[in-house]
Amino acid sequence: MDFIRRIYNLYYSSDRELAQQLKPILGFTPVNLSIFKTAFYHKSMSNETPNKPTNERLEYLGDAILSTIVAEYLFMKYPNRDEGFLTKMRSKIVKRQSLNEIADNMGLDVILSEYSMGKLSSAMLGNALEALIGAIYIEFGYTKTRDYVIKTILKRYLDFEELEQKDDNHKSILLEWCQKHGKEVQFTTLEKIKVDKRDFFKVAVVIGGEEISTAEDFNKKSAEQLAADKAITSLNIIHGNVKPGMN
Repeated sequence: MDFIRRIYNLYYSSDRELAQQLKPILGFTPVNLSIFKTAFYHKSMSNETPNKPTNERLEYLGDAILSTIVAEYLFMKYPNRDEGFLTKMRSKIVKRQSLNEIADNMGLDVILSEYSMGKLSSAMLGNALEALIGAIYIEFGYTKTRDYVIKTILKRYLDFEELEQKDDNHKSILLEWCQKHGKEVQFTTLEKIKVDKRDFFKVAVVIGGEEISTAEDFNKKSAEQLAADKAITSLNIIHGNVKPGMN
């Protein structure tokens, strides 16, 4: 029956266009297509159809499942590494920026743009990915979802050797560099507005009174990390060089 339902969803359903978009991304046609449609239904759409469920519940479910899958995978992959290493690795994988990048590489932005109103933020991509994992769990259960996430998402879109070496606390790196070079650094909130009933922050990195970089995000700490990352790149800190005029 599932095979027949998948064929129906792909060629005859009123949502067949969604099924045809999902198939190359997921590698399969969902049976419970309505659940997968909900995974892309951002809450900004609730203004248009107030009674329609959004992807927030699926996002909650997918977040918990993804965290468990990543923890289990890292535990098996690194049998001789301690809890601290495993915790940092999991944080690097499930953090919002990583999920946003994975979702973008998967092509979820194309589908999400059709189910969201207003500005399509990077954070919405990561949320949709978590909701999609929640939908896959409802479709297949934990074991198949775990195998799918490891094979199709983790191994395909992440470089674990690079993650092992990466220090992603950009704010800490920048603060340490400024302290070492006797420079005063500030993280200034330039703007705080409401977007889709959520706070949206624009933050600037100011060093020695000069604005070096800016970044935006729904989470203030995330915006600060993004701005710090841009400042690190702008100042060539990783390579030990200093931008002209900052000596």
